[in-house]
Amino acid sequence: MQQVAVIGTTTWGTTLAMHLGRQDVSCTLIARTREESEKLESDRQNTRFLKNHRFPDKLRVTHATPESIQNSEIILIAVPSQRFRENVRLIKKDILNHQIVLIATKGLEMNSGKRMSEIISEELPSNISKLTCVLSGPNLAMEIISGKPSSSVIASADLLAAGKAQTLLNSPLFRVYTNTDIVGVELGGALKNIIAIGSGIVDGLEYGANTKASFITRGLAEITRLGTAAGANPLTFSGLAGLGDLLATTSSPLSRNRFVGLELAKGNPAKTILSNMSNVAEGVYTTSATLKIAEQLKVDMPITRAIYRILFENMDLNQAIRELMERPPGSE
Repeated sequence: MQQVAVIGTTTWGTTLAMHLGRQDVSCTLIARTREESEKLESDRQNTRFLKNHRFPDKLRVTHATPESIQNSEIILIAVPSQRFRENVRLIKKDILNHQIVLIATKGLEMNSGKRMSEIISEELPSNISKLTCVLSGPNLAMEIISGKPSSSVIASADLLAAGKAQTLLNSPLFRVYTNTDIVGVELGGALKNIIAIGSGIVDGLEYGANTKASFITRGLAEITRLGTAAGANPLTFSGLAGLGDLLATTSSPLSRNRFVGLELAKGNPAKTILSNMSNVAEGVYTTSATLKIAEQLKVDMPITRAIYRILFENMDLNQAIRELMERPPGSE
């Protein structure tokens, strides 16, 4: 029987571990400490993030040990992007040559602007990093854990590795596709969170459907520009990891990043909003990292720049929108 180790007791990490357990996959959810693992195992649920959703029988919980990593065919990492490198370093000595690393983290490292697969390439030997896979798509955890149909995509340069991960995760309620465009899938999953913050602002200010449709469409154009300049296939951004994820994240009341935008529209400072959230809003960190990449690649990203100024420079929301609308008109 195939075995999977899931690194990260986050909402998404726990959801994926439970999904695998429900598929009769032998899955181990790995916590940072013995105390945390013992509580999760005793409660048989993640009371912090997914209360009242019981763990399936095939799911067990432990703290990070060499055996829990080494005995798995696939190592799935679902931790916040700003702690991704730290977590990889904690387990790297236990990862074996034949194992597949499946990244479920959506974001960019704030200081470096690195994608998560680039961090894997820097931290792990090439014979391991070449098997790296990335999972992304319109995947709101609470809908998936509740058994609502969803789709996702797994990208890898190694189609055999992608196929193994696809077979493992695919189910009648979670349809998984494969793709070879790691850059596009990662950037689509990361950058849509920036647009989701702006979408929350638009909703909070009650600007209406025309404004929101315009904002999302131009946001997708901005994501595609940067992605293409970074080497991605532009068609990827019309798929699940691009448009699909963007639509879900900019419209759902479950979206953390849209929630940040809604709170900003109420006049609450970004620092206060983030400190009161139990989950991480990746779009805040991604906004800063994306501007660094855009500068390196000489790509104009006016929406991202406006969101950055709102988050980090306390720019007035209406002024930001006004400046976007008053930019010189151009062709689509």
